[in-house]
Amino acid sequence: MFRHLSFLSALLCACPLFAADSGELPRLRVSQNGRYLETDKGEPFFYLGDTAWELFHRLDRDEAELYLKNRAERGFNVIQAVVLAELDGLNTPNPYGDRPLHDNDPTRPNEAYFRHVDFVVDKAASLGIYIGMLPTWGDKWNKKWGVGPEIFTPENAAAYGEFLGKRYHDKPIIWILGGDRSPENDTHLAIIRAMAKGLRQGDGGNHLMTYHPQGGQNSATWFHDDDWLDFNMFQSGHGAANIANYTTTLSNYQLKPVKPTLDGEPRYEDHPINWKPANGWFDEYDVRQAAYWSVLSGASGHTYGNHNVWQMWQTGRKPISSARTPWREAILQPGAVQMGHMRRLLESCRFEQLEPGPELLVGPAGNGADHVSVARTTDRRVALVYLPTGKSVEIRLDRFEGKTVRAEWFDPHNGSATEAGEFPTQGSKEFKPQEHGRGHDVVLVLRNEEPKPRLVFVGAVQSIENSPLPRSLANGSILVL
Repeated sequence: MFRHLSFLSALLCACPLFAADSGELPRLRVSQNGRYLETDKGEPFFYLGDTAWELFHRLDRDEAELYLKNRAERGFNVIQAVVLAELDGLNTPNPYGDRPLHDNDPTRPNEAYFRHVDFVVDKAASLGIYIGMLPTWGDKWNKKWGVGPEIFTPENAAAYGEFLGKRYHDKPIIWILGGDRSPENDTHLAIIRAMAKGLRQGDGGNHLMTYHPQGGQNSATWFHDDDWLDFNMFQSGHGAANIANYTTTLSNYQLKPVKPTLDGEPRYEDHPINWKPANGWFDEYDVRQAAYWSVLSGASGHTYGNHNVWQMWQTGRKPISSARTPWREAILQPGAVQMGHMRRLLESCRFEQLEPGPELLVGPAGNGADHVSVARTTDRRVALVYLPTGKSVEIRLDRFEGKTVRAEWFDPHNGSATEAGEFPTQGSKEFKPQEHGRGHDVVLVLRNEEPKPRLVFVGAVQSIENSPLPRSLANGSILVL
C-alpha cells in the first residue's frame, strides 16, 4: 500500500507480542479525571474485551485454555463471560454434568459448577486477562425472550451477589450486571440494584462494576448517577451496517459526573446483518469501523465479538441466528487480530490523554460509512483521524502545538505504518490515502513528538528475540510500547 516504513511502524513491530502475566494482576480503578481505567499503580488500562458469553457453560477446561491463550496472544485483556448463561444455562449442565444452582435457587449455588468457573478465572489471570463476569444473563430476571426462567427477586439477588463478591474477592474480575436486557419496571431496577449492593458487600469494593443492556440501549439511561456504576457500557448491536456508535460514545462522554464509557457489544464478526443471512454478514471491516469510531470519540476501551465464539458453536450444536463457523476456526478470523493492532496503536499514542477533536477537521465529519472520527491528546501534540472509506480529509494543522507535525498512515488491517511527510503547523492541509472504498479504511496519525516507549501493563513477553526490551522487563509484568 505504501513504500516507506515509518518510525511508528518500526516501534510497533519491535514489540509485537501480547502475552501471559507472570504475576498477580493489579486491581483496576477509574482514573482521577474519570475518563479511563487504570491499575492501582496508576498505569493506564485500555479495556479490550471479547464476548465469550458461554465460556463457563459450554467449554471444558482444555477448550477454555485453548480459547484464552488465543485471545491473550491477540491482545485481549478482558473476557466477558456469564455465570448463569444464556443458552439454557440453568438447566443444561456444563461439560462436567454440573448445573450452577440447586433447584434453580440463587441462594443455593452448586460448588462443583463454581469450581469450574474458578479454574477459568485463574487460567485467564495467568494469561494477563481479567474476566468481565456477568452474574447472570438477563432472561433470569427479565424474560423478554430466551429460555429463562425468571428466578431473581431483590432479596435473592442481593444474596447471590454477596456470594459471588466473597468468592471472587481477590480475583481479577470486572462485574457486569444486566445481560442483554434493560429494566422495564421498578422490580427490575430493584433486582439490579440489590445485586450490585450484594456484590459490593461481598467484595468490599475491590472490583469495578458496570451494566450490559440490550441492543441500542445504554447503562447511563438508568444507572449513571448510581454510585455502584463505575463506568458506562452500551450495546450498539447487530441491527444494521454502519451503526453510528460514536453518537452514544460522545453522548456518554459529555455526561456529568464524568465516567468512562465503552461499547460492550458492537456488530459481531461473521454475524448476519440484522440477524438475516440474506442481508449479508458483518466482516472484519465492520468490526474495525465500530471500534475506531468509538475509541476516537471518547471511549475508554472497546469490546470485540464473533458470532460463533460467543455461543461456542460447533458441529452438532444448534446454531443460534445462523452461526456457521465452528468456534475453533472462528477464533482465527482476522477481526480479532486487528483489535490487537488497534490497542497497540492507541497505547503508543497516550490513549488516556485522547479526547474528541472534531475542531481539527475542515468541513463536516460526514455521515454513514464515510463518517470521520478524530481524537487528539489534551496537549495537542498527537492526533488520530480514522477514515473508514479512505476518502481525503483536510486537517487544521494550526491547531497543533510546536513548529511542525509529522504525518503517518497506519494500516488497521495489518498494523503497519508508513510515513506521509512533515509539515509546518500552519493553516490546513489535505491528506489523501492511496486507496478508497469499503474495506480501505486507514488511520492518519499526526504528531510533533516521537512515539516514545511507555510502560503499559500487558503481561510478560513470550519471546525477546529481536526485541529492544531489557530481559528484566520482558520477563516481568510490563511491556514497553
